[in-house]
Amino acid sequence: MRPNKAGPRSGKPGKVISYTVRWTVAGRERSQTFQRSTQAKNFLSDLRQAAKNGEEFDLDSGLPLSTLPDDAPEKPARTWLEFSRAYVDMKWQGAAPNSRDGLTETIATVSPALVREDAPESPDLEVLRRALRAYYLAPQDREKPRPAEIAEALYWLEKASLDMPEVAKPANVRAALNALSRRLDGKPAAASTVARKRAVLYNAFEYAVELEEFDRNPIDRVKWTPPKLAEEVNWRVVIGPRQMRECLTAVTYIGKRGRGRRLRALYACMYYAALRPAEAVALLKGDCHLPATGWGQLVLTRSLPETGSRWTDSGSTHEQRGLKLRPLAEVRTVPIPPVLVEVLRGHIAEFGTAADGRIFQTERGGIVGSTAYGDVWAATRALAFTPEQVASPLARRPYDLRHAGVSLWLNSGVPATEVAERAGHSVKVLLQVYAKCILGQHDRANQRIDDALDD
Repeated sequence: MRPNKAGPRSGKPGKVISYTVRWTVAGRERSQTFQRSTQAKNFLSDLRQAAKNGEEFDLDSGLPLSTLPDDAPEKPARTWLEFSRAYVDMKWQGAAPNSRDGLTETIATVSPALVREDAPESPDLEVLRRALRAYYLAPQDREKPRPAEIAEALYWLEKASLDMPEVAKPANVRAALNALSRRLDGKPAAASTVARKRAVLYNAFEYAVELEEFDRNPIDRVKWTPPKLAEEVNWRVVIGPRQMRECLTAVTYIGKRGRGRRLRALYACMYYAALRPAEAVALLKGDCHLPATGWGQLVLTRSLPETGSRWTDSGSTHEQRGLKLRPLAEVRTVPIPPVLVEVLRGHIAEFGTAADGRIFQTERGGIVGSTAYGDVWAATRALAFTPEQVASPLARRPYDLRHAGVSLWLNSGVPATEVAERAGHSVKVLLQVYAKCILGQHDRANQRIDDALDD
């Protein structure tokens, strides 16, 4: 509810002046006229107090539920649209920025499918999703002025949205699952996207069970097969040590004013220490033990994942978080080889550190963004690789350098438990993800079997 000021209305000369209060509920403007200004002001005060107390407003009359007469029609069952915003509110405060993004994306994807069969023709699907993502779901967006097409789309959804008991019916659950498996253009969504959105929807239904909207999670009753998720790393992305050295030389020739040189050590951290990009850009000088000779050590304490600024509390594109899959205060220690020690020492000597101690910074001391290190890496590949290699998946993304680093450790014979600890994985996930990157094991296995058969 967004109350406006009460203002006088005057008719023709000699007519009595009236006072009109205008307010907005769910994108629709309401008004009520009074003969006296005190009546209008009191009514406006009541509206504001109800909104401040978080009271629900009746969508038909636009009035707080507490002001409706006792013989007013019983409030209808909560709709999916109303529930979805309550679910967002419950999750929002403790959610990471990328989780907030994924949360609203999932709700905006399935909500147009969870509508009554007899609903009028729907607005454009893209407009519906934009209305939900940019004006309805996120708490900071709800008071924004709504363009006409957005207000109309939300009004249609409010009227068409299924009541929660109807949402639980298998046909409607299947419709929601089918919606999240398709892109806006109707083509199949990536398996990883479907898995992520399904997890959000499942969690939303679990919250509905908690609130006694459902007796059990309705997804469990639907036989629906999601697209197969390719969890294993493609061995063709793995770059070898010699090729990596060539890339670290080539990157120094990329860009003006030493742009590539500034990022050389960042790529080296992803390869030789298998850091995630968000961990690398957050690396502090105080996290590094860099002796003059021999092996060094990184003590990782945080990450700086990148997301849209509208999903962070600070309004920045980066928000400090703990390490992935670990409690907030937990650290991860990664021994680093002399080659990386030397690269980091040289980088600090040449570029210094940011004001907060970050090793990697832009020319103005800012946080290095994914677009910057992604563009420079693309140019580096073009310079260091053959045309066939450039066209191949080989180290196509900076994140593939982490995959290559982990694969190098595994193929060097480092025990899986130690590799998992350094990489920040569980052993189960490590072996599941990197199974196809462990090369040269067949001959060793065959030899061991031969030796056993000869006994």
